Amino acid sequence: MTGSIFDAAFAHNTWATLRIIDACAELSPADLQTNAPGTRGLMIDTLRHIVSADAVDLEIITGEPAIDADTLPIQELPDAVEHIGAAWVRFLSGPIEPDEMIHEVDDTDGYERTAPLALRLAGTLEHGTDHRSQICTALTTLGVEPPKIDAMNYGIAVGRVTEVWPSG
Repeated sequence: MTGSIFDAAFAHNTWATLRIIDACAELSPADLQTNAPGTRGLMIDTLRHIVSADAVDLEIITGEPAIDADTLPIQELPDAVEHIGAAWVRFLSGPIEPDEMIHEVDDTDGYERTAPLALRLAGTLEHGTDHRSQICTALTTLGVEPPKIDAMNYGIAVGRVTEVWPSG
Protein backbone atom coordinates (compact mmCIF):
# COMPACT_ATOMS: atom_id res chain seq x y z
CA MET A 1 0.00 0.00 0.00
CA THR A 2 1.75 3.10 -1.20
CA GLY A 3 0.59 6.57 -2.06
CA SER A 4 -1.66 8.93 -0.18
CA ILE A 5 -4.11 8.37 2.62
CA PHE A 6 -6.82 8.81 -0.01
CA ASP A 7 -5.43 5.80 -1.92
CA ALA A 8 -5.90 3.49 1.06
CA ALA A 9 -9.27 4.96 1.92
CA PHE A 10 -10.64 4.52 -1.60
CA ALA A 11 -9.14 1.04 -1.92
CA HIS A 12 -10.98 0.12 1.28
CA ASN A 13 -14.17 1.70 -0.11
CA THR A 14 -14.00 -0.47 -3.24
CA TRP A 15 -13.09 -3.62 -1.28
CA ALA A 16 -15.90 -3.13 1.26
CA THR A 17 -18.51 -2.53 -1.43
CA LEU A 18 -17.41 -5.67 -3.29
CA ARG A 19 -17.58 -7.68 -0.06
CA ILE A 20 -21.09 -6.49 0.74
CA ILE A 21 -22.25 -7.24 -2.80
CA ASP A 22 -20.71 -10.73 -2.53
CA ALA A 23 -22.59 -11.31 0.72
CA CYS A 24 -25.85 -10.28 -0.92
CA ALA A 25 -25.27 -12.19 -4.17
CA GLU A 26 -26.19 -15.43 -2.37
CA LEU A 27 -29.58 -14.10 -1.33
CA SER A 28 -32.84 -14.90 -3.05
CA PRO A 29 -34.57 -12.21 -5.10
CA ALA A 30 -37.16 -11.98 -2.32
CA ASP A 31 -34.46 -11.47 0.32
CA LEU A 32 -32.90 -8.68 -1.76
CA GLN A 33 -36.23 -6.87 -1.41
CA THR A 34 -35.71 -6.67 2.38
CA ASN A 35 -36.35 -3.21 3.79
CA ALA A 36 -35.14 -3.13 7.39
CA PRO A 37 -36.38 -0.32 9.64
CA GLY A 38 -33.95 2.58 9.82
CA THR A 39 -32.29 1.84 6.48
CA ARG A 40 -32.47 3.58 3.10
CA GLY A 41 -34.85 1.06 1.59
CA LEU A 42 -34.71 -2.24 -0.26
CA MET A 43 -31.32 -3.95 -0.06
CA ILE A 44 -30.95 -4.28 -3.82
CA ASP A 45 -31.82 -0.61 -4.32
CA THR A 46 -29.32 0.41 -1.66
CA LEU A 47 -26.58 -1.67 -3.29
CA ARG A 48 -27.30 -0.02 -6.63
CA HIS A 49 -27.42 3.39 -4.96
CA ILE A 50 -23.95 2.92 -3.44
CA VAL A 51 -22.49 2.11 -6.84
CA SER A 52 -24.35 4.86 -8.69
CA ALA A 53 -23.47 7.49 -6.09
CA ASP A 54 -19.76 6.59 -6.25
CA ALA A 55 -19.96 6.96 -10.02
CA VAL A 56 -21.74 10.32 -9.79
CA ASP A 57 -19.19 11.62 -7.27
CA LEU A 58 -16.42 10.51 -9.60
CA GLU A 59 -18.10 12.32 -12.49
CA ILE A 60 -18.55 15.52 -10.48
CA ILE A 61 -14.90 15.50 -9.41
CA THR A 62 -13.18 14.19 -12.55
CA GLY A 63 -15.65 14.51 -15.41
CA GLU A 64 -15.55 10.75 -16.07
CA PRO A 65 -19.04 9.74 -17.25
CA ALA A 66 -21.06 8.08 -14.51
CA ILE A 67 -22.22 4.49 -14.64
CA ASP A 68 -25.95 4.22 -14.05
CA ALA A 69 -26.22 1.22 -11.77
CA ASP A 70 -29.82 1.91 -10.74
CA THR A 71 -31.17 -1.03 -12.76
CA LEU A 72 -28.18 -3.37 -12.91
CA PRO A 73 -28.72 -6.92 -11.69
CA ILE A 74 -26.65 -7.80 -8.65
CA GLN A 75 -24.38 -10.01 -10.80
CA GLU A 76 -23.25 -6.94 -12.78
CA LEU A 77 -22.58 -4.66 -9.83
CA PRO A 78 -19.06 -6.01 -9.08
CA ASP A 79 -17.84 -5.09 -12.59
CA ALA A 80 -19.21 -1.58 -12.15
CA VAL A 81 -17.54 -1.27 -8.73
CA GLU A 82 -14.21 -2.46 -10.16
CA HIS A 83 -14.48 0.05 -13.01
CA ILE A 84 -15.25 2.92 -10.64
CA GLY A 85 -12.52 1.82 -8.23
CA ALA A 86 -9.96 1.80 -11.05
CA ALA A 87 -11.07 5.29 -12.09
CA TRP A 88 -10.58 6.53 -8.51
CA VAL A 89 -7.07 5.03 -8.53
CA ARG A 90 -6.28 6.89 -11.76
CA PHE A 91 -7.57 10.14 -10.36
CA LEU A 92 -5.78 9.75 -7.03
CA SER A 93 -2.49 8.99 -8.78
CA GLY A 94 -2.37 12.51 -10.16
CA PRO A 95 -1.77 15.76 -8.36
CA ILE A 96 -4.48 16.51 -5.83
CA GLU A 97 -5.22 19.92 -4.42
CA PRO A 98 -7.40 19.29 -1.34
CA ASP A 99 -8.60 22.91 -1.25
CA GLU A 100 -9.64 22.96 -4.92
CA MET A 101 -13.26 24.00 -5.03
CA ILE A 102 -15.54 21.52 -6.80
CA HIS A 103 -18.77 22.89 -8.22
CA GLU A 104 -21.72 20.69 -9.07
CA VAL A 105 -25.04 21.41 -10.69
CA ASP A 106 -27.83 18.86 -10.66
CA ASP A 107 -29.20 18.61 -14.19
CA THR A 108 -32.60 17.49 -12.96
CA ASP A 109 -33.46 20.37 -10.62
CA GLY A 110 -30.68 22.96 -10.84
CA TYR A 111 -29.39 22.36 -7.31
CA GLU A 112 -25.84 23.70 -6.95
CA ARG A 113 -23.09 23.01 -4.43
CA THR A 114 -19.49 24.14 -4.18
CA ALA A 115 -17.16 22.41 -1.74
CA PRO A 116 -13.44 21.70 -1.33
CA LEU A 117 -12.18 18.53 -2.99
CA ALA A 118 -11.10 17.09 0.38
CA LEU A 119 -14.67 17.32 1.69
CA ARG A 120 -16.09 15.86 -1.53
CA LEU A 121 -13.75 12.87 -1.20
CA ALA A 122 -14.59 12.45 2.49
CA GLY A 123 -18.28 12.60 1.59
CA THR A 124 -17.90 9.86 -1.00
CA LEU A 125 -16.33 7.57 1.57
CA GLU A 126 -18.82 8.47 4.29
CA HIS A 127 -21.76 7.81 1.97
CA GLY A 128 -20.59 4.31 1.10
CA THR A 129 -19.83 3.44 4.71
CA ASP A 130 -23.26 4.59 5.87
CA HIS A 131 -25.18 2.55 3.31
CA ARG A 132 -22.99 -0.55 3.66
CA SER A 133 -23.76 -0.44 7.37
CA GLN A 134 -27.46 -0.32 6.58
CA ILE A 135 -27.14 -3.38 4.38
CA CYS A 136 -25.31 -5.18 7.19
CA THR A 137 -28.27 -4.36 9.44
CA ALA A 138 -30.69 -5.74 6.86
CA LEU A 139 -28.60 -8.90 6.52
CA THR A 140 -28.86 -9.52 10.25
CA THR A 141 -32.67 -9.29 10.04
CA LEU A 142 -32.45 -12.20 7.59
CA GLY A 143 -30.27 -14.18 9.99
CA VAL A 144 -27.20 -13.69 7.76
CA GLU A 145 -23.88 -12.82 9.39
CA PRO A 146 -22.66 -9.71 7.57
CA PRO A 147 -19.08 -9.62 6.33
CA LYS A 148 -16.46 -7.74 8.30
CA ILE A 149 -15.87 -4.73 6.10
CA ASP A 150 -14.18 -2.25 8.41
CA ALA A 151 -10.83 -0.64 7.60
CA MET A 152 -8.82 -2.91 9.90
CA ASN A 153 -10.25 -6.05 8.29
CA TYR A 154 -9.36 -4.56 4.93
CA GLY A 155 -5.82 -4.06 6.23
CA ILE A 156 -5.68 -7.68 7.35
CA ALA A 157 -7.01 -8.85 3.97
CA VAL A 158 -4.31 -6.95 2.08
CA GLY A 159 -1.52 -7.90 4.47
CA ARG A 160 -0.95 -4.45 5.97
CA VAL A 161 -2.42 -5.05 9.44
CA THR A 162 -1.48 -7.77 11.88
CA GLU A 163 -3.25 -8.62 15.10
CA VAL A 164 -1.97 -10.63 18.02
CA TRP A 165 -4.38 -11.61 20.73
CA PRO A 166 -2.97 -12.21 24.20
CA SER A 167 -2.98 -15.80 25.30
CA GLY A 168 -5.12 -16.29 28.31
